[in-house]
Amino acid sequence: MPGGKAVRETQTRARKSEKAISLKELADHLGLAPATVSLVMNGAAVAKTIAPETRAQIFAAARKFNYRPNFFARCLRTRRSFTIGVMVPEISEGYNATVLSGIEDHLLQEGYFYFVASHRFRPDLVDEYTEMFLHRSVDGLIVVNTPWHRDVLDIPVATVSCHQPVESATRIILDHHRAVELALRHLVKQGHQKIAFIKGQAFVPDTEVRWNTIVEVAAQMQLPISPRLVVQIEDNSPSPQLGYKVTKKLVSSGESFTALFAFNDICAMGAIRALHESGLRVPEDISVVGFDDIESAGYQTRGLTTVQQPLKKMGRIAAQVVLNRILQPDSAPSAGVIVVEPELIVRQTTAPAERRRKAGQNPSA
Repeated sequence: MPGGKAVRETQTRARKSEKAISLKELADHLGLAPATVSLVMNGAAVAKTIAPETRAQIFAAARKFNYRPNFFARCLRTRRSFTIGVMVPEISEGYNATVLSGIEDHLLQEGYFYFVASHRFRPDLVDEYTEMFLHRSVDGLIVVNTPWHRDVLDIPVATVSCHQPVESATRIILDHHRAVELALRHLVKQGHQKIAFIKGQAFVPDTEVRWNTIVEVAAQMQLPISPRLVVQIEDNSPSPQLGYKVTKKLVSSGESFTALFAFNDICAMGAIRALHESGLRVPEDISVVGFDDIESAGYQTRGLTTVQQPLKKMGRIAAQVVLNRILQPDSAPSAGVIVVEPELIVRQTTAPAERRRKAGQNPSA
């Protein structure tokens, strides 16, 4: 390492120059090869083989001398933009934001930028944003919770919870059969036979798959499903108000039930509010199960029992798939399905139905 005089000379050159310190000057100051400094500053995968203390010294010196890699030169050299496009229906607390967090974690770690576009399930915007991403030369595309039918694109594509098979797109999906089985077996084991269901919006990709699975698993368990105990949210909004409205409708129908299985956690939270306003206690009168296990699910007045989707993991997998295909286009698979496993998180919104049966009445009637 150069001594104090060399450090002062380097600092003086940096201050006097109208442009930032060069890569060579930074490397000379550190006593390292310019190639080594370049690999570390540009986040190259091979840089992980360089000693952590050396990487730390490079980053510290870069901050000290205000060194910035030449991004445009890097793009020209690698013929990549180091940018990924991400499409989601909307960004708010819940499913999409949690998946996006996992995507963000991996892309930032690997030195990639990303653009996010929200389409609110408008097919015209899905098409328009896809073309906009392509015009902006993104290296890859991640599509989350979106009806996706685009055939082969010139860039790698990974989808999350998009069930339509599309050539050359890798799909990351949940094992819905296992997820539904976990929820229904939990309720049946607690003595619940009259279960109400809140279906998702018709335009959400998971809705049809999950409902068909509920019907299938319930039949296998010989669990009857009453059409009068099935309601569907319709509005295009990620709000607890949707679950609140349809649960009010359920209660006012007069049909008795002892448990409710909601399409997602946000919906379940609105349902619990509606039940409380109707004079019903959760879980003493009605048990409630959500879906997703968003962060706030465990921090309600009574923690929400829910089926956990590993949402951040699904986002990270999508980002990994896309970057692997960018870096290894010939060896990385261009399509396929990656299935992730759910977990039942039991908290305080479910309880046995046995006491209510002994009482000879259902408080939801």
